[in-house]
This record gives sequence, structure tokens and C-alpha cells, in this order.
Amino acid sequence: MADTKREIERKYESDDGGLPDLTGVAGVASVVDKGVVELDATYYDTPDERLTAASITLRRRTGGADAGWHLKFPVATGVRDEIQVPLSDKVPGALAALVRSRIREVALQPVVRLRTNRSVHDLLDAEGLPLAEVAVDAVRAERLTAGDGKAEWTEIEVELADGREPALLDKIDKRLRKAGVRASASPSKLARALEETGGGKRRRTKDRAAPVTAGDHVLAYVRAQRDTIVELDPAVRRDVEDSVHRMRVATRRMRSTFKSYRQVLDRSVTDPIGEELKWLAGELGVGRDQEVLAERITGIVGELPRDLVVGPVRGRLRNWSQSRHGDSRRRIIEVLDGPRHLALLASLDALLADPPLRAAAAGKPEKVLAKAVTKSFDVVSGLVEEGLRAAPGHERDVALHEARKKTKRARYAAEAATPALGGPASAMVGSMKQLQNLLGEHQDSVMSRQALKELAEQAHAAGESSFTYGVLHGREERRAATAEEELPGAWNGMKGGTGI
Repeated sequence: MADTKREIERKYESDDGGLPDLTGVAGVASVVDKGVVELDATYYDTPDERLTAASITLRRRTGGADAGWHLKFPVATGVRDEIQVPLSDKVPGALAALVRSRIREVALQPVVRLRTNRSVHDLLDAEGLPLAEVAVDAVRAERLTAGDGKAEWTEIEVELADGREPALLDKIDKRLRKAGVRASASPSKLARALEETGGGKRRRTKDRAAPVTAGDHVLAYVRAQRDTIVELDPAVRRDVEDSVHRMRVATRRMRSTFKSYRQVLDRSVTDPIGEELKWLAGELGVGRDQEVLAERITGIVGELPRDLVVGPVRGRLRNWSQSRHGDSRRRIIEVLDGPRHLALLASLDALLADPPLRAAAAGKPEKVLAKAVTKSFDVVSGLVEEGLRAAPGHERDVALHEARKKTKRARYAAEAATPALGGPASAMVGSMKQLQNLLGEHQDSVMSRQALKELAEQAHAAGESSFTYGVLHGREERRAATAEEELPGAWNGMKGGTGI
């Protein structure tokens, strides 16, 4: 069984191995010596250190109160999520799965062993409750691959107690610096061990040159989406809030970019990848759309007067929302574990390593990107006008839904071009987002009415009143009508052109 903990800490270098007096720090009433523990940790990575390159650490540690396997993901500077599972001889499958998007089919192996003599101190408030834990660590590092390098050092680690304000770390930092203690130059013990033990070539992320050509800008945007998909993989597996949606958006952004910039990237290469991205987005959407609809309908139910909520409406909504969640979660994990997903990631890596650039890729972004963005806007313009002319009902619903999809594409095309085109492209991103939201409200109403009809039929079959679902259906019709009424005015303010 895995446990997850948010770790907020800072590390410092200590030349003399001592701990300055911290009782003068505001809020700290006492410092309690908790004694010394011996820790023995073996860190795992791929031979080319892919986890380290992504600031991810995986270790097996004995000693201390939290002996076991620990997997840490960076959240922000000094903040990591730590996932812990009990001790075992091999890397636990649950943790290996969480780094699969990084390691792919490459085996994990021991890379460094750290033996630490840890002197632990608790900082307590006036009520005797913990504020932070301060550890003075005497570390002995031994390289297990690419040589037999060894290193020793002493460091101070300050970890915030659960529920405490991070501002406390600033106060402790001020006291430590005043005492001559300096912040660590390495983000983790593993990073320092790898640097000081040497013995092999470390995998480093090279600073990329600023984009110059149109192709440079498009590839930078595609690379950002690839990175997002890889980085979100563990969060999706852990069912972190909004992670599925964000990964799905990244796949759509990339697929849209392939379509918008066909003059930059050869479509004979990008079209097949685009189809796989469409497949992944579809798999991620299983259950997600129903969850979003349930949240929308539940919100509308909350707005109704009590006398209009007849029967077990909320309970039926809750059951309807959860009915596929478990199945969809299992399906998503199966997809992420499957060979097709790994093949997609490999194809994205190959595309970025050897991009299928066309002649226009070498052109000036001010010309090439602007042309693509303008073309995307023109497509949206035609579809919106078509939707406004369409007869109310199914015909208009279909037309406006198509306009919404192309509005997203135009928005993503402008996003990719913003670093090169600046203000005009940024303004178009804002306009397309506004239009997307309005068209999205209309489409959500269409989908909600379909769901309400399904719920009403289920309620009727169960002998329950379907009255409330009819009331909700009417309200959703009104929402759609309102969106249609607002659309001409909103569109008239945008249709003058992109300004690019």
C-alpha cells in the first residue's frame, strides 16, 4: 500500500557539522534532541540517469522511522511529493509504473549508495507541537556504477512539519545564514553524490538555443506538449485532480499544431502520430466527460428551489457519475501501461530528434507563422458565420460544435506563434479563448440535455419522478439560447481579423 506525503524542505552545507542555536527563531520555543539514527539508502536509475535528469529520485532505505521504498517527484523549488511503499527486495511494481514514461523499457539499476549518520532535532512551538525537523547529516556516498568513486560531506536538512506555514523556513534560513551556514549547491543528496563520485557521464539537460526560424518555434511548442504528456503520466496514474484533463489538452495542442503548421512539418510523418494522439485523447476522455457533466448538472440542481427537487435526484446523479469512474480509471492505467502508448512516446521522441521539416520551416516566423495563424482564424470565421445562419436546433448545434473545435485549433496555433509574433498573437489567444468558452457553454448545454434525458429514463424505469430532470432540461435549453444570443455580439468584436 503506497502513502503519499508532501515534503517541504531546504538543504544547507555544513563545514563543521554543528547546528546553530535555533531557539531565537520567531515561533520556536524549544529545540529537542531526538538522538542519532543510521540510514542506509540505495538509489536506482537507468544507466543514462533519466530519473536524475528529471529531478526524480527512487531509493530503498533502511533505518529510521520511514524505512521502505521512496519515490520523489519535484513539485516546486524545495517541494516534492514523496510516495512510500514497504520494504521489498526488488523495485515495487507500483513505483516502477509511476516512472514508466521516463524509463520506457530500460531496466532500473542501483547507481549510488548513501550511508547517513543523522542527528535529528525537533523544533517545537510554545505548546510543544512540532514546527519542523532539523537533521544534521554526515553522508558517505559510494558510486555503484561507472566506477567506484566515493565522497563524504555533512549537510543540514530542514523539513517543515505537516500543516505549518512555509514562511517559517524563511525565518530559519535567516538564522542559519547569519550563523555562516550556506544553502546547498545541490538540490538533493543524490545529485551531489553523482557529481562528487564521478565515474561516468551524467545525463544533463542542455540549454536550448532560442528559437530563430519558424520551424524552431513550432518544434519548441511541440516539445513542450511532449514534455507535459510525459510529466503528467505519474499524476494521471495517481488520479491527481485535473491531471487527466491536462494531459488530454496537451495531446490536443500537439495534434492541432501538426494540422495548423503543415507547411512547417511534413504531414506524412505527423498525420500518423496525430491519429495516435487522437486515440490517446479519446482514451483519456472515457469517463471524464461524464464526470464533467455530472458536476455541471449537480451545480444546477443546487440552484433549484427545494420544492422543484422531487425524488432521489442527487443520489441518482452521484451514482451515475461514479458508475464508470472505476472502470475508466482501470482503462486509463491499462492504456498507459500498454505498448501502443510507449510507441507513441517513442514516435514523439523520434520526431523531435529528427524533425521532418519542410522548406517553410527555415523561413522567418513573422511570415510563416503569421500566415498559418491567419488561416486558422479564417476557418473559424467561416464556421461561426455558418453556425449563426443555421436553423436553431440540431443543425445549429452541430455547426457551433464544429466552430468550437476549430476555435481551439486557432487558439493553439496562436499560442505556438506568440513567442515570435508577440502582442497580436497573444491577443488572438485571448479572443479565441473567449469564443471557445462561449461555444463551450453552448456545447455543454447540448450534452447536458442528452444526459438529462438518459437520467429521466432511468428514473422513470425505477419508478421515480422524472419531473426535476425536465425542469433541468428546460434550464439547459435556456442556457444554450443565451449563448446563441450573446454569440453575434461577441463575434462582431473579433471578426475584424487577427491583427497579425
